[in-house]
Parts: sequence; structure tokens; C-alpha cells
Amino acid sequence: MTTELTVREAFFDFCRRVGMTTVFGNPGSTELRMFRDFPGDFEYVLALQETVAVAAAAGHSLGTGNATLVSLHSAGGVGHSLGAVFNAYRDRVPVVIIAGQQSRAMLPAHPFLGADEPALFPRPYVKWSRQPERAEDVPAALAEAYRVAMTPPRGPVFLSVPEDDWEHLAEPVPDREVRSDFTASPAALREVAEALNGAANPVIIVGSGVEDEDALPGVLALAERTGAPVWISPLSGRSGFPEDHALFRGFLPPVRNQLSARLEGHDVILALGAPIFTYHVYSEGPVIPAGSRLFHFDCDPSQTAWAPVGTSVLTTIAAGVSGLLELVDKADRPLPEPLERLAKPAATDPIDAALVVETLRERMPEDAVIVEEIPSYRDMFHARLPITRPGGFLTTGSGALGWGLPVAVGRALAGSGERIVCVIGDGAIMYSVQGLWTAVQHNAPMTVVVLNNQGYGAVKALGRRIEMDSVPGTDLPGIEFVTLAQGFGCAGRTVTSAADLDGALAEGLAHDGPYVIDVRVAADNAALYDEPGTR
Repeated sequence: MTTELTVREAFFDFCRRVGMTTVFGNPGSTELRMFRDFPGDFEYVLALQETVAVAAAAGHSLGTGNATLVSLHSAGGVGHSLGAVFNAYRDRVPVVIIAGQQSRAMLPAHPFLGADEPALFPRPYVKWSRQPERAEDVPAALAEAYRVAMTPPRGPVFLSVPEDDWEHLAEPVPDREVRSDFTASPAALREVAEALNGAANPVIIVGSGVEDEDALPGVLALAERTGAPVWISPLSGRSGFPEDHALFRGFLPPVRNQLSARLEGHDVILALGAPIFTYHVYSEGPVIPAGSRLFHFDCDPSQTAWAPVGTSVLTTIAAGVSGLLELVDKADRPLPEPLERLAKPAATDPIDAALVVETLRERMPEDAVIVEEIPSYRDMFHARLPITRPGGFLTTGSGALGWGLPVAVGRALAGSGERIVCVIGDGAIMYSVQGLWTAVQHNAPMTVVVLNNQGYGAVKALGRRIEMDSVPGTDLPGIEFVTLAQGFGCAGRTVTSAADLDGALAEGLAHDGPYVIDVRVAADNAALYDEPGTR
């Protein structure tokens, strides 16, 4: 190979070859040389804040199935983005983060905008992090970062590049590929299969790993072969199983004693692509019911290492489930009783948030993708609006707010025109409301439904759990979301009466481009983790 390219040319050549030609970012002085003679076949998507850039890149990645490139500005820009980096790490989204850095000759003097120890800054919430020792090593480091991001468990990676590196000469990155699927030993798969074959009452728990690894067909076949009811793991960032299927039971609560109670009576528990387990509030009690055996499939060695109970099997989910299907017998078990369908709430004022979800269910296009960030109402949302197809639902599995709106923007830009419906709380949208501007610039096909209870409803609900009469700092009066949206050039409508709800949703879902619907819902009626979900 000959040294005929600049670092910049070799960098973009590699990005082009792996399909990373959309760059999300917010530019600064240390990135200018990166963008000199910006390639005409690349698209730069401007975000007005770095959290929005990373989360929108994550939404794009979730839509394309490939890693997406995001450009950040030195230490300050990386610092602004870290909440979204945390979410991408927890949700296993492959985002390749490139951060500008001051010139190498300036670094000993701790220059303005320089990043001290940049590779350490985003850790531990990236899979890989580096600033190469030499400029000519940047393209190869990018290639390594991309491969790490795309290898299960997928996740964000970070590369810091001093601004003067881009003009140096470097060799092009050789073509190579990584075959990343792997499965457990035959003995481990036989052990799990024998347990399922001998089980009196097995149950399956699915996590976001099922969708991440396109394993739903195999998981569906395994559930139907075993006749095992299926729960979705607590606070999963995806769905992972058709929620209108007879075997579907609901979302497990992130509370130890409640979760264990849901699993009572099941002698064999198989968890696929899910942590064991994610809890939000403390309770005592067993992790699983006494006498139950738990088997855990996951591609992440760290997840299998800290799981507190059961037998973990290190495998990618599709490969592991495929192996099980060759060994598991067809069971003759009756289907469980169907979940109760909740009645549609009355059209009263102030508007019940459940009425909003029910009306959305009736109005939403079949190919629409839901992005949800309403922690106050998440259990109710899933009880009333079942997700029925792969890729039809996205949320945060980490709980850091500000993810939903820009993820919806990025997912809309990655799509082929399907409507993205972002259902978000009034508190959550204010963490990244700048994303509306990016949506407008690209005429993104998305509808944003703000469930506006004028407060941090989830925090208030958790306060009630510990018998607090009031929680300071949880009221959010006086925010006019449609006025904000219009300031970014985004159309919208405020709904204060139930009589206007259906018409507003119809208008917003049919609008050409982004549209915001601010729905004033009844305050302080949110409940967290109290009752099992029904639909």
C-alpha cells in the first residue's frame, strides 16, 4: 500500500466504504480542518446542542442498523453530550463519536478548548476510547472503533483527533470484515434445552437484545414451541415480542418483590438479551421465586458476570436460540388466558393521559414507529398501545431524559417516509427541545405528542411511594410548547379539551413534516410500578 492520501481523505474513504456517510454534529474550531473540502456524497446534519447530536445519531443508527458518525467539539462539546452517550451505552447503540482536539504542539501548554486525557473523559460509558499517538494512525483507529462499535454487544466508541492531524499523509485502511455472531457450547445448549423439555411451567423474558440482534423470529418460534408465556424485561429500550400475541404477558416491573411475584409458579425461567434484572426502586425479597431455575442468554460478558442468580450462557441471541430450537421438543401446553383489554377512558376535562394513548392507538398509521419518553405513564402506555412488529418501538433503557425527541429525529431521517410518533413528557422534551429545529430543517416526518401534566410526574409519583406530601422542584407551569415549536419553525397545536383531541391527532399525523401537539393532561395521576399491565 502506498501513502497517497491525507488523514482526512483516508478517514472519509473508510466511512464511505462502511456506509457512514451521514454525520451528525455541532461544529467548533477544532473540527474545521476535518471538514475542509467536505465530500459531496456525505450529509452533515446540524444539531444545536451536543446531546441532540449524539441522540439523533443514535436514532439514525437504530433506523439503519449501522453505526452512525457524530462530530463533537473538544472537551466542552463532549461534556455536553455525555447524558446521551450514557443512554447509547446502556441501550447498546453503535455511535462513532469523533471529537476535535487542539493541535498536538499546543497540548503541553493546556490550551484553550484543549481536552486533558480525552480518552478517559467519556469512560466508562463507551466501549472503546482513544487519541492516537501519531496523526497517520487516525484512519486505522477509526476502523478499529467502527468494528468495536458494531461487535456484540454494540455500543458507542470515542476517537479524539487533534486538529492538525487531518493534513498529514496516511495509508488507506485495508478492506476487512468481522463475523461477529457466536454461540455457546453444545453442552451448554443441551443443558438449557433439557431444562425446558422437563419444565412443568416455563417462562421466557425478552430484553432489547432480541431486537438488537434481529432474533425475534427465533424467539417467537421458541415461545410457541414451548408454550411459555413471555414477559419483556424491566425498562427495556425495545419491545422484543409482539404484544398482541396470546403468549405475551406484559412488562416486568423494576421492583424486586413485584418482579419475583410475577414469575411465581414458573419452574424454569429463560431470559434472552436482558439484564438480570434492572431495578428502579428498592425492595427486599428474592430475585426469582424459590425453587425456580433461571437461564440467561446474553452476548455481553459483563452482564453475564454480574447477574446475581442462575446460569448465564454467553452467546449472541439469534445463534443461541437457533441452537435451542434444534434441541427443544414441542410442548402441549394450553395458551394462557388473554390479557384483559382495558376500556377506553371517558372524554373528560382535564384530559386523562390514557385517553390520549387510546386515541393515538386508533389513529396511528400501521407503519408508524413509536418513540416514547413518558416515565410517568410508561406502564399505562404499554397496557393500552401494544407494539406488534420489530422496530416499531424505541425508548431509553437508562432513564436519562433528553433522549426521546432527538432519537425520533434521527430515526425519521433514517427512514423511508414512515411516520415517527414521539410521545414525550413536558419535562423530558425540555432537555433537548432544540431537536425540533433539526427536524424542521430536514422536514422530518414526525409527530411529537407532549403529555403535559405541568410537572415531573414520575418524580412526584416516586415521592408518594415514600409518603412525601410534596416534592420541591417538580412543578413546570407556564411553558407554551407550541409557541416554542413555532419559534423553531415547527407547526403545532395546543389541546386543552378532550373534544378536540381526535382532530388534533389526525391533523398532526397527516402533516407534511414535523408537528407538535401539546396536550394538557390531568396532573398528579401518574402511578409507577403498582399493578401488572393489561391491555
